[in-house]
Amino acid sequence: MRIPRILALLVGLLIPAMALAHGPSRQKATLSTDVAAAPAEVWSVIGNFQDMSWHPAIFSTTGQGGNEIDATRQLTLGEAGGPTIDEILYKYSAEKMSYSYRIEQVDVAVLPVTNYSGHITVTPLDSGGSHIEWKGAFYRGDPLNDPPPELNDEAAMAAVTAVYQAGLDALTERFGAAQ
Repeated sequence: MRIPRILALLVGLLIPAMALAHGPSRQKATLSTDVAAAPAEVWSVIGNFQDMSWHPAIFSTTGQGGNEIDATRQLTLGEAGGPTIDEILYKYSAEKMSYSYRIEQVDVAVLPVTNYSGHITVTPLDSGGSHIEWKGAFYRGDPLNDPPPELNDEAAMAAVTAVYQAGLDALTERFGAAQ
């Protein structure tokens, strides 16, 4: 009779401890905008993995491999000599107007994420305009159980959504909002 009680007590103590010890969970962000331009026009601006000049935070983009799988790019942020983000392309479809990439290297002080992958897609709207969707999945910048505020889940989500929103706002300004 005592052994089942002891086991129940141990299980009762271990389950909460295991829940706290599992580490960070994968975060996901999806933002989108509808613009007045035709999908082909939008894709001609954002569909080249080697050129992210359409995003206001990007000072320059250099890379190799064009739009081929395993192509690389380095984004320089802000100004010449600014911080960089190294990315690699792992899926590309001009026909579907979409591509997927992942960050290979970034200083978490610049973008507080790890194991980031992103996906951009352009689809037609019935009105003749375009729907642009940008989504990503990532972990926070610090995988430990008690990360500092600048590297926690909220900081990672805020940083990624700010990057997406700035890019989508720039595209809406460039092409006009869809009616």
